Amino acid sequence: MATLREVPRVGRRLLNSASHPRPCTPGVLRYASTEATPPVVQDIEQDSGLSGPIVSREGTKIVDPRKRASRRKLELPHERYQFHAPKYYRGPLHPIQPPPSSNPIARDFEPGPFNLPRLKQTYHSTIASDIMTMMYQHTPPGTPDKPERIRLREWDDSSPYMKNRPKRGPRGSDVLFPLEKSITWQNIPEIRAVHIATYVPKAKSNFDHIIVGRAVLQSISGVRPTMTTTKSSVASWGIVKGDRSGVKCSIYGNQAYEFIDKVIHFVFPKIKEWEGLKGSTGDSTGNIGFGLESQDMQHFPEVEAAFSMYPAKMISGCRIILETTAKSDRHARILCQALGIPFYGKLVD
Repeated sequence: MATLREVPRVGRRLLNSASHPRPCTPGVLRYASTEATPPVVQDIEQDSGLSGPIVSREGTKIVDPRKRASRRKLELPHERYQFHAPKYYRGPLHPIQPPPSSNPIARDFEPGPFNLPRLKQTYHSTIASDIMTMMYQHTPPGTPDKPERIRLREWDDSSPYMKNRPKRGPRGSDVLFPLEKSITWQNIPEIRAVHIATYVPKAKSNFDHIIVGRAVLQSISGVRPTMTTTKSSVASWGIVKGDRSGVKCSIYGNQAYEFIDKVIHFVFPKIKEWEGLKGSTGDSTGNIGFGLESQDMQHFPEVEAAFSMYPAKMISGCRIILETTAKSDRHARILCQALGIPFYGKLVD
């Protein structure tokens, strides 16, 4: 049976070979292994490179790339272009959009973050949600909005000259403070910056006090401070306008959270009989301030580790201002209490 199956296959092959004759080249094919003389490959150059002509600058033709580009009629291929981010952001509907700030080619690119402060991580994971939950005030649907408090005073109609006058500021102060809005997920207060300043009145007689105060401030903040000068002259105190009287610096971002964490957990617990911050502190715009005496400066880990480097009698105290995104002192105190800063006395908003 197997022999009968093979018969059609053999017949098909014979028919195919007979219908498609293949040309046969006359002669005998020579293979590579039968060649008589193999090609010679020179591994070492016969001539030295020093024997070539020396090219001088006078004989070299220098082409200006700008002129060459101006004479070019066609544009370069697209793969030879380098993308430059637009200088201005012209809105979300503009056809050319700037890359995100995380892209290295963006104009506002900032490398990092290289660290994550413990206090900042605690704020985003716990404190922010707790503040939003505690400050939530439920408003039933359909409740009318409260009328906005009128803070600018109008003039009376006792004189015709007062008819078109602009409104006056609040009574007792010409400064119009921002309004306190309810805390939502959009305006949870957080730390924006920390400002540290030191006033050294003895710097007039001995400039070394400024040097020591600047060294201490730079060690505890990690930022190079700038010197401050007096704005006016006081003859009874011996102060002349323009004299160098202290140093100051500002900390932002992760450094601000690290500094506050250091003050809360290392400096405040070591101050004897420290009750907390006064309830009346604040500037009615969401900034909290407090001061440290000269003996409290040694509680910073940077100063305590190298206390022998600083003259003890020349170390001066400092004042610290916590700048927050809150619009009132009440919200700023809530943020500070959540971070671990207590308050005592009567709370003044």
